[in-house]
Amino acid sequence: MTKSVISLPEDRRISVPLSHGIRKGNILQVAGQVALDPASGEVVGTTVAEQTVQCLTNVAAILEAGGASFEDVVMLRVYLTDTAHFAELNEAYAAFLPEPYPARTTVYVGLPAGFLVEIDALAVLD
Repeated sequence: MTKSVISLPEDRRISVPLSHGIRKGNILQVAGQVALDPASGEVVGTTVAEQTVQCLTNVAAILEAGGASFEDVVMLRVYLTDTAHFAELNEAYAAFLPEPYPARTTVYVGLPAGFLVEIDALAVLD
């Protein structure tokens, strides 16, 4: 099986050595996405809800570039900087994603200044 790098038409330049997505066979792994606007490179939002929507929007774009959608996602991992943000995350997450929701793990981490949340995804395509 060939491993394919998934990139976006905007070719968002990143300063770390990783791919936005990798597809091998019917598996697509989307790298952790933060709340960056792909066109401007600027942080979007100051709240967890705003940043969650932007993270999920970025994940959706990479899924689409890899031939997938949220319907193919079996697992999302969410990284939050503060346990107090859990309820706000859940509200934005539930409003954005269709049911049935993917399996999910939420962990608490340190992220670069200005970022409150990061989300990655694992999709299995038919």
